[in-house]
Amino acid sequence: MAKDTAINSRKSSVVLNEQHDAPAEEGVNNEPEVGVFKFSAVLASVILVSFLMLLDVSIVSTAIPRITDEFQSLNDVGCGALQPLTGKIYQYFHLKWTYLFCFGVFELGSMLCALAESSPMLIVGRAIAGMGGAGLQNGGLTIISNCVPLQKRPLYLGMMMGISQLGIVTGPLIGGAFTSYTTWRWCFWINLPIGAVVAALLLFVQVPDPIAKDKFSHTIRTVWPNLDLVGFIIFVPFAIMVLLGLDYGGIDYPWNSATVIGLLVGGGVCLLIFIAWEHRVGDGAMIPISMLKKRIVWTSCLNMLFLGSSNFVASYYLPLYFQSVKGTSPVQSGINVLPNIISSIVSSVLSGALIGVVGYYLPFAVASGALISVGAGMLSALSPSSPSSFWIGAQIPLGFGRGIGTQVPMVAMQNLLPPKDLPVSMAMLIFSMTFGSAIWLTVANTIFTNGLSSQITKRVQGLDPAVVIGAGATNIRQVLSSDQLPGVIQSYTDAINDVWYLVVAFGALCFLTAWGLGWKDVRQKKKAAKAEQA
Repeated sequence: MAKDTAINSRKSSVVLNEQHDAPAEEGVNNEPEVGVFKFSAVLASVILVSFLMLLDVSIVSTAIPRITDEFQSLNDVGCGALQPLTGKIYQYFHLKWTYLFCFGVFELGSMLCALAESSPMLIVGRAIAGMGGAGLQNGGLTIISNCVPLQKRPLYLGMMMGISQLGIVTGPLIGGAFTSYTTWRWCFWINLPIGAVVAALLLFVQVPDPIAKDKFSHTIRTVWPNLDLVGFIIFVPFAIMVLLGLDYGGIDYPWNSATVIGLLVGGGVCLLIFIAWEHRVGDGAMIPISMLKKRIVWTSCLNMLFLGSSNFVASYYLPLYFQSVKGTSPVQSGINVLPNIISSIVSSVLSGALIGVVGYYLPFAVASGALISVGAGMLSALSPSSPSSFWIGAQIPLGFGRGIGTQVPMVAMQNLLPPKDLPVSMAMLIFSMTFGSAIWLTVANTIFTNGLSSQITKRVQGLDPAVVIGAGATNIRQVLSSDQLPGVIQSYTDAINDVWYLVVAFGALCFLTAWGLGWKDVRQKKKAAKAEQA
C-alpha cells in the first residue's frame, strides 16, 4: 500500500513537471473538453459568483459612511485580505470542491460582518471574507481558462468581468436602500441567500480539471510538503506588520514612533526572509521566483496592483464625496456613481471582443492607464459647487480606463504560461491586486485623515478635528454650527482631492507597466491550429 502511494506521488510529480515546462500552445486542455450546455452552466456559475463578489464590494463602499457613524471612527474604513495559498491548493485539489470551500469561507466572513458589534469583529469578518474572495477570483479565472481555448479567452473574460460588474451597478442602490431604510448589516446578510442559490447550482455542475487529480483522501495526506506552508507562515507576519504600520502611522502613533517604525522594519525583514525562502524552495514555492522573473509576469502583477488600487480607492472615495460634501443620501450617492460603473461595464465587454479580433492586448493596457489618470485628474478638481455635468464627465474616462485594462494582465499571463501554471499565476495576480490594494487603500485613508485634520485646523479656528472625525462622514451637518459647516465641507473636499492625486499616480504607473506586457498576438494560437488542420 505504501509502495503504491509512493508510485502515485511520483507519477503526479512527473505530470506536473512535464506540464509546467510545456509551452502554452502545447499544454493540456488548450481546447475545451466540455459541451456547450455544460460550459454555459459553468460560465453562468462563475459569473454569478463574481457578481456576488462585486455586489459585496459595492454595497460596502456605499455603506462605509454609515458604518463610520455607528463605530464613530474613520479609521474603521479599510480592509484587505489575501490567501496566497489558493494557487497551490487549486493545483493539487479538485477545482470544484476547492472553489466551493473558498465560497464557504467568503459566506462565513459575510455572516461575521453582519453580526459585528465592534470594529475588531468587523475587520476580522472582512479579512475572512477577503481570504475566501481571493480564492474565488483565482478559482473563477482558472475554471474559465480550463474550459476555453486561448484565442477565445479575452472574449469570455470580458463577458465574465463585464456582466459581473452589474453587481457594482446594483450594489450602491441596494446598499443605499439598506443604510437609509433598514440597517447596514443587511449589506452582508444579503450574501447568504444569494450564496445558497450559487452553491446549489455549482453542486450539480461538473467543473473540469486540467489533469486527473488523486482522491481527496490521498491528496490530503501527501500534499502538505508541496504547499510551501513555511513560506506562508513567513508571509503572514510580513502582511500584518506592514498593514498595521501604515494604518497606525500619523493617526494612532506618530510616523517616527517606535511602534510604527518597528512594525514597518519588522515587515521589511520578514519580506526579505520570505524572498530568500521562496528562492530556496524553487519552482515549488508559493510564489515561484523563476516564474516571477519573467518580464511579462512581473509587469502584469504590477499593472494589476495599480489598476486594482485605483479601483478600490475610487470605489471608497466617490461615495464619500457625495455623502459628505454634497450631503446626498446613500441611495443618491449610489446613483451618482453610475457613470463610472456603466462606462466600465461597456468598455470591459467591448475590449474583450476587440482583443480577440485585433489580437494585440498591449494598446488596451496603455490606453487604460492614460484614461485612469485623466479621469482621476478631473475628479481632483471637484468642489462643493461642482455641477453634475462635471462629475459625470470626470467619471466616464475613469470607468473606461478601468474596464479596458482589467483583463489585460490575465490575458498576457495566460498567453505566456502553460495551462498547468495558470492556478499559481492567477493567484499571483490576485495577490498583487488584493494585497497591493489593501496597502494603498490604507495609505489613501492616511492621506485623507491627515489632510482633513490639517484643513480643519487651518479653516475653522477653535474646532477640534477629532470632533469632526468622531462625528462620522454623514453626521457633520447635525453636529456642527452653520458657521463651522462651510469650512468643514471645504476641508472634506480638499482632503478627498488629495486622494485623487494618488489615483492619478496609479494611472501613470499602469501606463508605464503596460509597456512590459509584450507585443503578443493571441490569434497566433488560432492560426497555428488552422495550419495543423490543413
